[in-house]
Amino acid sequence: MDTERASPRYSDIDLWESGDILDALIESQMAAVAAVRPALPAIEKAAEAMQARLSGAGRLIYVGAGTSGRLAVQDGAELIPTFNWPQDRLLLLMAGGKDALLRSAEGAEDEIDQATRLVRQHRIGTADVIIAVAASGTTPFTLACMREAKRCGALAIGIANNRSTPLLVEADCSIWLDTGPEPIAGSTRMKAGTAQRVALNLLSTLVMIRLGRVHEGLMVDMQAINAKLVARSENILRRLSGRSENEVRDALERAAGNVKKALLILHGCTVQKADALLEESGGRLRIALRLVGGASAAASEMLTLDADFASGVPTKTEE
Repeated sequence: MDTERASPRYSDIDLWESGDILDALIESQMAAVAAVRPALPAIEKAAEAMQARLSGAGRLIYVGAGTSGRLAVQDGAELIPTFNWPQDRLLLLMAGGKDALLRSAEGAEDEIDQATRLVRQHRIGTADVIIAVAASGTTPFTLACMREAKRCGALAIGIANNRSTPLLVEADCSIWLDTGPEPIAGSTRMKAGTAQRVALNLLSTLVMIRLGRVHEGLMVDMQAINAKLVARSENILRRLSGRSENEVRDALERAAGNVKKALLILHGCTVQKADALLEESGGRLRIALRLVGGASAAASEMLTLDADFASGVPTKTEE
């Protein structure tokens, strides 16, 4: 496997000056980021498949071991405050459990039976999406989770840094990150980990955008759980509505902190009407705002598709 192979480029790295080591390491990090670009079509395909499942009541499940597992868990955990992804629709399966997030539990990656039990325990099924991450593409725990989840009907996304490995071959959507050998052979916290972090970030962010949790480049679904985020919610509303600080705060209070609902209130809706519009539009604020004027959801969706077509954004009918 490439991630385990020693590279002649770094064979005497321990003899170099510190500045030269850092130059080589930053070079390898830049190469890791660049390795994600050829995988963009695969990331796009995976996001489209995920959107189809997650538009309903499906859960998003991240699974991994060691460094890959920690990166997967981090990506998943950030979806809650950033996009208000429901806690009960997020499942983080880490080999070795929560303790392995803070300390090494390398032996846990071989626990195949535990992996299978976890999938069955959480009743993973056809509505769900599992993202399995392993630099090697062969990690027993991660592979067993993905196999069992796929057997139960879940959509399986595999992310690995070694080509044609079981994780990629058996996944419904595979994302190969060709990062090659590491500066320190086998230390996948370096290039492989960096590429995984970028790919996970791109994948989850694209899915959240497609699910309507971003509007005009703003986090309109975020949870305002501290003073900084409350201020950000107010700034977002002022920018989108052009209304005064007091009007924005009053709308946010009536909407219980929900930015989307508050914006609809600022457009003249009652709380109940705002709820109904968001329900009808599938949570997509752009469509809900059109519905304020009385258009049907279907008509608003057609307007969205027409606008996308005019701007050159590919639509499903063009695929």
